[in-house]
Amino acid sequence: MPMEASEIETLIRQSLPDAKVIIRDLAGDGDHFAAEVVSESFRGKSRVQQHQLVYEALKGNMGGELHALALQTSVPD
Repeated sequence: MPMEASEIETLIRQSLPDAKVIIRDLAGDGDHFAAEVVSESFRGKSRVQQHQLVYEALKGNMGGELHALALQTSVPD
């Protein structure tokens, strides 16, 4: 069963409460999303480490209910 954009946002916000999260459904099928996540938690971390934090927040749904996620992470200006 596909995930809703709101579910993805909720999971990310639970792990990164300060995050600004924007989720877009890329194909309208509930399987292919783009996420932009801006969080102070990313400061000093490599891009890979930032992405790992987001994937951990998704609690194993990546590759299962959530087929594809184009991820863009950054720290606040």
